[in-house]
Amino acid sequence: QVQLVESGGRMVQAGDSLRLSCAVSGSNLRPYTVGWFRQAPGKEREFVASIRSTGHTYYVDSGKGRFTISRDNAQSTVYLQMNSLKTEDTALYYCAAGRGVILSNIREARAYDYWGQGTQVTVSS
Repeated sequence: QVQLVESGGRMVQAGDSLRLSCAVSGSNLRPYTVGWFRQAPGKEREFVASIRSTGHTYYVDSGKGRFTISRDNAQSTVYLQMNSLKTEDTALYYCAAGRGVILSNIREARAYDYWGQGTQVTVSS
């Protein structure tokens, strides 16, 4: 059973940076696509970023130039570096993993098989 545990979320001020971590256990991380999603109160879950086993990365438009997703297969950990944070980045951030995630679905939550419990990011003005 693959398990994912997010960490690194906290309250920060607008303009600050934050790095989230997603620790994966129960399986070799290497063949998995891992994504970050977020959900703000009263809103639907939103794709943030994803990284494939090849290392190719994908981002939500609002995160391009500010967010960087990376992976360390040896440490079974995926990171989301977030810079220049805005109040609208406030949300519960989840990581998710899936094998065989096709490119056309990479931004869809339903494409991922395993999910963590989330870590809260709050950006104050």
